[in-house]
Amino acid sequence: MIKLANTDLSIYPLCLGGNVFGYSADKENSEAVLSFYADSGGNFIDTADMYSQWAPGHIGGESETIIGNWMKKRGNREQMIIATKVGKLDTKPGLKASNIISACEDSLKRLGSDYIDIYYSHQDDLETPIEQSLGAYDSLIKAGKVRYIAASNFTPERLQESLDVSKKLNLASYIASQDQYNLMDRGYENTLMPTLKSNGLSQIPFYGLARGFLTGKYRKGKSVESIRANGVNTNYANDRGWEIIEKLDQIAKDQNTSVAAVALAWLRAQVTVSAPIASATKLEQIKEIMPIVELSNQELQALTSS
Repeated sequence: MIKLANTDLSIYPLCLGGNVFGYSADKENSEAVLSFYADSGGNFIDTADMYSQWAPGHIGGESETIIGNWMKKRGNREQMIIATKVGKLDTKPGLKASNIISACEDSLKRLGSDYIDIYYSHQDDLETPIEQSLGAYDSLIKAGKVRYIAASNFTPERLQESLDVSKKLNLASYIASQDQYNLMDRGYENTLMPTLKSNGLSQIPFYGLARGFLTGKYRKGKSVESIRANGVNTNYANDRGWEIIEKLDQIAKDQNTSVAAVALAWLRAQVTVSAPIASATKLEQIKEIMPIVELSNQELQALTSS
């Protein structure tokens, strides 16, 4: 376990992504993945109220409901660190105070819990004054319904402004940020990383495995059946991508571990990153991402230079 900066939370160094629960992972597979993760020492789960409203016939909240029902069966709510988000659900959009309060109540019901460990602003809301949103979060924290708040998909300027408003008005302050960052997508290093570093905030990156590309299941000339395949082929199936996979293959072989575990180890070693987020739709996948391995300076440099 590692201590998450600015909190008293001890988290497993891999955050289990809940975006697939109730979507590409049905209830049975979702619960199997959740149970394997918890039985292997994992305690940190990420979800959002809008997961998975994009699927036909879904309205959002499916992931939270599966996680909540699973925790009820296991009786393990107090052992888990649950992060969820507000702001992107079609029926609860934005960060107005009334929306944050209402969406929080909905999430608590679906999760079967009376508190949320980390509550994210899922995206910035330029229409709502920052102090209004932070005031709502502050009231939820004082009521014991939320322990900490964090930001996702903010610009460096807006994140800094939010931190400054918190300090000036003595309101709840974001303790971490969640943004896209992995071996293939490294724009974060030149955008948000300096802001997080200067303010002592943690990065809890999503798409830690580049939509599955960094698991090694995508290979030259091989077609993969996946709901993410088109995006992966468009963005990552190129010379740089194949070079990175080749390096991951070699390190995984040397370390006797999975390609995915190596990719996540690189991410974990980066400045500001605490626990990367990765998801799994079935047991074989969760077994690949669970190992926590350490890379040598030489291995890290080989990957970083790609």
